[in-house]
Amino acid sequence: MNNQEIAKKVIDALGGRENVNSVAHCATRLRVMVKDEGKINKEVIENLEKVQGAFFNSGQYQIIFGTGTVNKMYDEVVALGLPTSSKDDMKAEAAKQGNWFQRAIRTFGDVFVPIIPVIVATGLFMGVRGLLNALGVTLPEDVTTYTQILTDTAFIILPGLVVWSTFRVFGGNPAVGIVLGMMLVSGSLPNAWAVASGGEVTAMNFFGFIPVVGLQGSVLPAFIIGVVGAKFEKAVRKVVPDVLDLLVTPFVTLLVMSILGLFVIGPVFHVVENYILLGTKAILNLPFGLGGFLIGGVHQVIVVSGVHHIFNLLEVQLLAADHVNPFNAIITAAMTAQGAATVAVGVKTKNPKLKTLAFPAALSAFLGITEPAIFGVNLRFRKPFFLSLIAGAIGGGLASILGLAGTGNGITIIPGTMLYIGNGQLVQYLLMVAVSFALGFALTYMFGYEDEAEVASETTTERLVDEAVTGTIVAPSEGVIQTPIVGDVVALADVNDPVFSSGAMGQGIAVKPSQDVVYAPADAEVTIVFPTGHAYGLKTASGAEILIHVGIDTVSMNGEGFNHKVAQGDKVKAGDVLGTFDSAKIAAAGLDNTTMVIVTNTADFASVNPVASGSVAKGDAVIEVKI
Repeated sequence: MNNQEIAKKVIDALGGRENVNSVAHCATRLRVMVKDEGKINKEVIENLEKVQGAFFNSGQYQIIFGTGTVNKMYDEVVALGLPTSSKDDMKAEAAKQGNWFQRAIRTFGDVFVPIIPVIVATGLFMGVRGLLNALGVTLPEDVTTYTQILTDTAFIILPGLVVWSTFRVFGGNPAVGIVLGMMLVSGSLPNAWAVASGGEVTAMNFFGFIPVVGLQGSVLPAFIIGVVGAKFEKAVRKVVPDVLDLLVTPFVTLLVMSILGLFVIGPVFHVVENYILLGTKAILNLPFGLGGFLIGGVHQVIVVSGVHHIFNLLEVQLLAADHVNPFNAIITAAMTAQGAATVAVGVKTKNPKLKTLAFPAALSAFLGITEPAIFGVNLRFRKPFFLSLIAGAIGGGLASILGLAGTGNGITIIPGTMLYIGNGQLVQYLLMVAVSFALGFALTYMFGYEDEAEVASETTTERLVDEAVTGTIVAPSEGVIQTPIVGDVVALADVNDPVFSSGAMGQGIAVKPSQDVVYAPADAEVTIVFPTGHAYGLKTASGAEILIHVGIDTVSMNGEGFNHKVAQGDKVKAGDVLGTFDSAKIAAAGLDNTTMVIVTNTADFASVNPVASGSVAKGDAVIEVKI
């Protein structure tokens, strides 16, 4: 199919033009705001040529086409009549989605992502300078001064960049923001690094008792000053007459915020920032590479949840303080393992469409963008994703043991090599990448993927053998899953948790309880009972693996209000009581009691479809599973 034909099928599968509010795109994904998610034929979209995966997140249906292709597909769908919007418009709409923590992390991303390119460039400059030093090249004094300008400027004025970007995100005047930020590092103030070195330069005492220094390299104080300053500026603008706005608003904003920034916010949050930095370093410096093992193992899960921008703040803090970034190598290990798992699927499969999907997705991962690999391949088959987490953890642990630390952030794996050329760690970096790749590939190739065609053939063969031996026709297994909860059905995509709503855990349904009892949804064996009583795992005779998760983030209640009646290994019949819970206590904890019912091995079946709506009573069917 050509691009126009694919675009037509995309629009039809989205529910037609009338179901689309707007469309935009980023580097890899077509981002669609739809009116009714239920009208999207997700199976059709995910199996279209050139589609590398699709998922619903942050109020958008995101279709992964990959770099370059997405631009062409965007042009085609727009030409066919889909309404457009800017990414900022979509961001404003998506900002209403998710809980407070997800929205806060997205805000961090909005602030720090525009700053990353200059930090990347600075890191590359450091790498080039280090390489010249390693080669024994002696530079003239004026050239040395020039290289220092290239490598030091971004960190000297970092508070100015942070305040500028924060003003921009929170609706203030960015020009006022950058001037306020530069005031924090004014040459009239004692240099923070010079004071910290313990030399002759000391803090300046204002009013005889307030010690003040410049905020060179500070990140968190600048961010807080930017947030408060932008909101203060907007408040001032509301009360100042329009005719005086140009004169009064910036004057009052800079006056008040410079006082607060230098004498209150700056000193207080500089202390907080130091504690965060010390905590971060303590985790990174855990013995035997444990810090890298933990971070490398969870990083790609955090990417799936969409809150990975928190690392931007931590990485920039490390770079500002030490000019090195241990996170970069650990994150590189996690991403390398993810890409390697995708390569293994591509090598092992005999499905030509999956091959053409896997290899470009892996290349994208090795260039620093893992979403096509995660959503297009690895999460789709589940095991490759989880095995890549193991490989990423081991690679991250090795990175910590080797003491790897890049000179910048924002680039990883192949382009990230530039961050290790000049610091004497290139060989160690390449070793870590090779180990992460080998583990991710080997684990997935051996244990993580069985070609769908081969599985189908084996199943058919087993069925024919049964027919020949017994003389009876053995029909493919089908199953109906009953509701484990009495209440009102909620579409899984509407659940306020991206891990469930994106389908990353599998397909299923959710129920808002009206009774506080959990029933067995089918005749099954209990495979998991969480000690906290908030979740159960079961496996039916037909092979369906069912997860029942009572509430969102209820694991944080540590079992308070939950009481399980079964144990791992128990055999249960449909309708048996698995446990009880207390919705009042869940609400008192500020949490949502919506209960998810997920078939976690969805990829093993021909279809897993919700079949219920409205209210459901004990014994009502909610999911149909077919082989």
